Amino acid sequence: MTATYTFDVFSSLDGYGAAGGDWTGYWGKQGPELLDRRLALYEQDQRMVFGAHTYRAFTRMLAASTEDSDVRDPWVTRMRNLPATVVSTTLEEAPDWPDATVVSGDGVEVVARLKEESAVPLRSHGSLSLNRALMAAGLVDRVQVTLFPVITGRTGLDPVFRGADDFDLELIEHRTLDRHVQELIYRPTLH
Repeated sequence: MTATYTFDVFSSLDGYGAAGGDWTGYWGKQGPELLDRRLALYEQDQRMVFGAHTYRAFTRMLAASTEDSDVRDPWVTRMRNLPATVVSTTLEEAPDWPDATVVSGDGVEVVARLKEESAVPLRSHGSLSLNRALMAAGLVDRVQVTLFPVITGRTGLDPVFRGADDFDLELIEHRTLDRHVQELIYRPTLH
């Protein structure tokens, strides 16, 4: 039996994973239900999988943050304390992450092997290009999109699915958090 792999991503309504300008983290739309749900998701035993770019972004964000900032929400702290695999051809080690292993090589091959060997589910938050490649290879079992009620047409950064293959999505779970944030969990199949 192979481990389940979840591609977990935040998105604006127009498909961006982040925004510049005067937007804050979570586009300023986080509430207690969202934060409680995120913590519950990350309290489960699992292994995180990151690409080098996302890993570096997380470590920079955490290093620049204070204990009081949104960056240090309890779920982020929990995510940072989970075992992690960083897929990279440029990093040799994963400093500033308590239990991370850097694995060099093709991300599809690394994750295929992890799925076969892991005794716990695998989850990746962000890591857009890695996860688009994993989806194309049929290695993503669940796409979990947390959809924030904003359009960031002028300031949107990191288009979540730009350059991805075409997929049919079967909705397997959904919920509304704090009356306006949607969590949508899909099973993807290549179209």
